[in-house]
Amino acid sequence: MAVRQINNYAEIVFTCSGSTHHNTEMIAEEHCVVRVLSGELKVIQSNKTYVFGLGDTLLFPRNQLSTLIKSEKDGLPYRAIIVKLTQDVLRAFYEQKKLQTTLVSKTDSIIPLPQNPLLDSFFASMLPYFDLNYKLPQELSQLKIQEAITVLRSLTKDIDTVLSDFSEPHKINLVEFMERNYMFNMPIEKFGYLTGRSLTTFKRDFKKVYNTTPQKWITQKRLELARYQITKKNRKPIDVYYEVGFENLSHFSYAFKKQFGKNPTEFLNKTSNTAN
Repeated sequence: MAVRQINNYAEIVFTCSGSTHHNTEMIAEEHCVVRVLSGELKVIQSNKTYVFGLGDTLLFPRNQLSTLIKSEKDGLPYRAIIVKLTQDVLRAFYEQKKLQTTLVSKTDSIIPLPQNPLLDSFFASMLPYFDLNYKLPQELSQLKIQEAITVLRSLTKDIDTVLSDFSEPHKINLVEFMERNYMFNMPIEKFGYLTGRSLTTFKRDFKKVYNTTPQKWITQKRLELARYQITKKNRKPIDVYYEVGFENLSHFSYAFKKQFGKNPTEFLNKTSNTAN
C-alpha cells in the first residue's frame, strides 16, 4: 500500500493498493472525504454494503464503523485521494463563517456524494502535487481543506448536521450497538468508547447483559455469522472470514472448527452436495 501526502499533517493523502485485494477496518476519528481514482472500494457497514468505482466520492463521518475491501478493476489498482476534515479545522470554519452548529449528528452511515463538476475540479487540482511529490505550504493546504468543506456544503442537503457535530459519543443502548457492530475488528476499548463508556464500565455493563466477557461473545457471534454465510448463502470461507471480523483465514478456520467440530470447507462441501 503506497501512501503519499501533500502536507505535513496527513490531512490530504493519496493512497494506492498494489495488491489484488487489500482489506482494512475503518474507524475514522475524523470526517474523511474519499475520491476513488481507479480500482474498486467495497464498504461494508452493519446495515448496508456499498461499492464505489472510478470517479465516485464519499464522506466517511467520524466514528463510523466500516470494513473496507480495496481491489483492482479493469486492470488498474485501487487508487484514491483522501481529505481529512479534522474537528479543529471544522470548528474554526464554522466560527469564522458564524454558522450555526448542531449537537446531534443526523447520520449513522457513510454519505455517497453526487457527481458534480465542483468535486471533479477540486480533486483534479491536487493531482499534480501528488505526481510531483510536492508538499503544499500549510496555509495553502488549509485553503484546500476549506474549499472541500465549502463544496460539501453546496452539494449535500443538511451536511451541516454532520460536519458541525462536535459532541463525543454519549451513553447508548449497549445491546443494540453490539448486535449491529460485533463483526467489526477493533479493540474492546473502542467498543466502549463508541457506546459512551469507559473500558471498566463497558465490561461491567456487558457482563450484566450477556453474563460473559465481550471477547467470548464477539467471537461466538462472528462464527455464527460465518456459518450462516457458508451454509445458507453458499459463500466460500475465503470470501467470508474478513467480513465477519477475523484477521486471517487460518485463525478463522481454527476457531470455526473448535466451535462447530468441522472446518469451514467441510460445511461448504456438505451444503454443495446437498444442493446437488
